[in-house]
Amino acid sequence: MVSTRSKKDFTEPELTPTKSTPSRSRKSSAKWAHTPSNVTLIWLAISLPLVIWDAGYVLLRPHSMPGGSLHWPIWAPYELYGTVDYIYGWKAFNERNGFTGAQTALNVIETAMYFYYLYILYAYGKPSSAPGRGAPKPATVGYLGEQRYVAGQEGALAVLVAFSAAVMTVSKTVLYWLNEYYSGFDNIGHNKFVDLIFLWIIPNGAWLVLPSYMIYICGGEILQGLVMASGKSSSSENSVVKSE
Repeated sequence: MVSTRSKKDFTEPELTPTKSTPSRSRKSSAKWAHTPSNVTLIWLAISLPLVIWDAGYVLLRPHSMPGGSLHWPIWAPYELYGTVDYIYGWKAFNERNGFTGAQTALNVIETAMYFYYLYILYAYGKPSSAPGRGAPKPATVGYLGEQRYVAGQEGALAVLVAFSAAVMTVSKTVLYWLNEYYSGFDNIGHNKFVDLIFLWIIPNGAWLVLPSYMIYICGGEILQGLVMASGKSSSSENSVVKSE
């Protein structure tokens, strides 16, 4: 005989997850973002005009040099600096020393990258109370732009560009110093030590210290994003943006 069963004899499966079963679609509430620091913005505001000024002097030689039609008044300070560092003076120019022009070509590339970074920051940035790793504490956020953050692909591109440009700056500056060391200080060895400190070491040292700081900050943000993408917890998650 064929037996019949009531519908009550069959138990339908529970389709909704219970509280004890974690949902596979659950995602972290943290979202990576980039926020520039005060130091980075101040440094770029100071260094970019100086680098453009320096590049103009090199690219317009000999017209920008002492005695040239373009020397006064824009590049008048180079009359002194050209006697401190011969790489910027008549000695290197007359010897057709290519190092001056080569480093300026890299300066142009770096400057374009820094401007592109600032463009991304102000074109795609959103107001915030300092969510990114590079941002200051919310109580100290000012009006330079560090209260803006950039997330997503634009934020990742901004950090990558800034990091790459800073690495170029430090590498080129180290090469600039090593060129003097391995040439027996051919271009600066004639200076008094005091003059060398204030007219060469301190000014050029700034292009080592501040870009190194940018490498530290941007590199940390890149590492932070990779850690978050891997699904691992990070001690720096407290400084990232919380999704709404």
